[in-house]
Amino acid sequence: MTYLNLVNNVLKRLRERTVSAVSESAYSDLVGVLVNDAKAEVENAWNWSALRNTLTLTTSSGIFNYELNGTGNNFSVMDVVSEDGNFFMEYRTQHDFNKFYLNQTPANGIPRYYNFNGVSSDSDTLVDLYPKPNGVYTIYFNIIQRTGDLSADSDTLVIPSQPVLMLAYAKAVEERGEDGGVSATSAYSTAARVLNDAIAQDAQRHAEELEWTV
Repeated sequence: MTYLNLVNNVLKRLRERTVSAVSESAYSDLVGVLVNDAKAEVENAWNWSALRNTLTLTTSSGIFNYELNGTGNNFSVMDVVSEDGNFFMEYRTQHDFNKFYLNQTPANGIPRYYNFNGVSSDSDTLVDLYPKPNGVYTIYFNIIQRTGDLSADSDTLVIPSQPVLMLAYAKAVEERGEDGGVSATSAYSTAARVLNDAIAQDAQRHAEELEWTV
């Protein structure tokens, strides 16, 4: 569903006239803001299949700090895999990395540990590796990569649209007080049910992530 479709679907539920562009009126513009607020909340609610991505990092000898191109600063790590070492890399704290690089002579070899350390000038996340690479190695970052705000009318959601639509509608009802007898509480309750149903459906693809071991 496109950004414009989402805004018009909310407007219809509010019994407002639809628009040909999100920016057509001050009110449709406001609904567009609420749609993006709802999208951000829904994206954060679950590790959606549609947001899963693998980034490939290729090291250079002697360089320990790298930019994860395309990540922005809104993602979660599922796991990090060293192709050359055939193992899962481990996260270590900034304190550990200070010890590795500042309090001792850093070791060289196939990286085993990683730590996130700031962002680049174009807002992509920077990652430090240890040991310091002594050659060219391939590392896979399996992540949940959340998307930026919808802006163009034709921008589309990659996550399920119904939870975003219903949550945006609930926010719109709350913003104007009431919608023909529909309270914000009732609208949020419906939005929560729709979101739970969508998560349950998506979770069937990753049932192992819902299993707990003691």
